[in-house]
Amino acid sequence: MNPFLLVIEALNRHHVRYVIVGGFAAVMHGSDRATRDLDIFVDLESNEARKAIEALLSIGLESRAPVDPYAFADPIQRQKWIEEKKALVFTMIDPKNLIFAVDLFVEPPMDAEQLFSRSKLIQIKDQTLRVCSIDDLIAMKKRSGRPQDLLDADVLKEIKTLRHERNPE
Repeated sequence: MNPFLLVIEALNRHHVRYVIVGGFAAVMHGSDRATRDLDIFVDLESNEARKAIEALLSIGLESRAPVDPYAFADPIQRQKWIEEKKALVFTMIDPKNLIFAVDLFVEPPMDAEQLFSRSKLIQIKDQTLRVCSIDDLIAMKKRSGRPQDLLDADVLKEIKTLRHERNPE
């Protein structure tokens, strides 16, 4: 099974509150960008974060760092990672497929409730996934400042403009 869909199915099965962001979200909005990871913001309330880890462990993913993956559910531990390691994400990998990774944000990339409320539900095969809005994705990409993200932001702005021209509201 496609590793992206496998992760989404596991998150849905465990009733995790999440939003897909990053390159895969760009693809869901119409970009033809290739990506090998899945960037996800999960609700960071401890029980919700724990459900996310359980979902990922259930499909065989492991923490890339030599730490207990359940540490992700501890806000004090996440804050230490931010302060001591300058961490932006907590990465889970599949030991059988090392080119694929799942990156969980250790803090919200923007206001969490706005990110959730503006996100869109998209159907892929038999799975429904929550993807951040195109405007939020553009803002996150621009804020990152990395060359690939700035390129993604430009492509997403172009997609948004073309959609608006086709369906002005």
